[in-house]
Amino acid sequence: MDFPRLHIRGGIVVTMEPGAVPAVADLLVENGRIAAIGDIGPVADAELLDAAGRIVLPGLIDSHVHTWQTGLRGIATDWTVPQYMRAMHRGLATRFRPDDIRIANLMGALAKLDAGVTTLVDWCHNNPTPEHTDAAIDGLEASGARAVFLHGSPKPDPGPGRKHFSEVPMPRAEIERLRAGRFASDDRLVTLGLAVLGPQYGVHEICLADYALARELDLIVSAHTGGGRLLSPGTFEALIEAGLIDHRSNIVHANNFAPELTRALVGAGANFTVTAEVEMQMGFGDPLTGVLRDLGATITIGADVEPAAAGDMFTAMRTTLNVQRNIDNKALLARGEPLPDTASITCREALGWVTVNGAAMTRMSDRIGTLAPGKQADIVLLRATDPNLFPVHDPIGATVRQAGPGNVETVLVAGRFVKRDGRLVFPGLAEKRDALVRSGTRILDEIGLAPGAPAPS
Repeated sequence: MDFPRLHIRGGIVVTMEPGAVPAVADLLVENGRIAAIGDIGPVADAELLDAAGRIVLPGLIDSHVHTWQTGLRGIATDWTVPQYMRAMHRGLATRFRPDDIRIANLMGALAKLDAGVTTLVDWCHNNPTPEHTDAAIDGLEASGARAVFLHGSPKPDPGPGRKHFSEVPMPRAEIERLRAGRFASDDRLVTLGLAVLGPQYGVHEICLADYALARELDLIVSAHTGGGRLLSPGTFEALIEAGLIDHRSNIVHANNFAPELTRALVGAGANFTVTAEVEMQMGFGDPLTGVLRDLGATITIGADVEPAAAGDMFTAMRTTLNVQRNIDNKALLARGEPLPDTASITCREALGWVTVNGAAMTRMSDRIGTLAPGKQADIVLLRATDPNLFPVHDPIGATVRQAGPGNVETVLVAGRFVKRDGRLVFPGLAEKRDALVRSGTRILDEIGLAPGAPAPS
């Protein structure tokens, strides 16, 4: 049951507002928004939620995940990029029906909520028909999560007489249908963006057309990069020259970019997403975290390919943080310099990647990313009394370094409970779980790929 007013009392509140320090406080939620934070007395007609012994956080944000792959978890744990492109895009993806996309997106989004992720950026590059696209959006919306649906491009082997995917632009009519229809307003839980081929996978003319379409319709535009040479070198520079790279532009990976290209993209206003766990497994090289920090770029992080990696942001924070701290320490030692007294990146900065920066990347800083009066009530409560967290001396450090999905007790999205007392509140969860298993098993069977087997050649 939804309550018009909610009084969250006595939690250790981490607002992530600039200059704010964690403190025991109350939150008042009214009409889906935070009405007040502080020492709040009794509130009439409000449900009381005792948050004593809980860390109260802004909802976490996963800035890059392929949610349609949820039913295939675990199959890609030994794959590198060539295997992934061959087995996933040229094989498994071609077997998905609209219902497979719908149940994968529903269960994938519910898994995010269960792990304290209230917003996900769904990089959907398996939507060969409008029916697949609508099913993907339906799944996200049914979950109750906040999401950015990035309409992408399938990457199958070209059939006889068909163009290679690198020469196929975003389907303008389809994007216009979505933008004029269910995504006519950006003031909703699920919003629209574009997951374009970009210069890594698209030819020059296609890249210019896709970025121009995003600008015309005022959409976030995200591009996969890294993992090899750009298909269209010089195209990012042309996009910058044309004024098509700005704060709406998101670059994923970019591990092997020349320094001058990274600098130019940052200067144009682009933000970057690091998916360290997948990047290191699949052969992208060292994550670009440190380079981006030196340039003052907006950095977000994501789970990316859940068939290969964990889907929670606690793991993503720790992995990204540890990798860059190690790179920084090794660089000092290689120069014969002593280690500093403190690490090169703080836990607060890491938590910012999945809160403040994620909100900026999704253009929702006015709604989410911090806990402040007037913002929408995307709120997560962690049990700080759990054995793996207790005692909590530093709430931010504990969240980043010790916490995990199992500590997530309560989750609200826009003031509505989606998880309570440690359990998702979604009805019929067991039935949906069975549907996901059937979907994934059928898809694997159809291409003869058993779990743990090598990817087909």
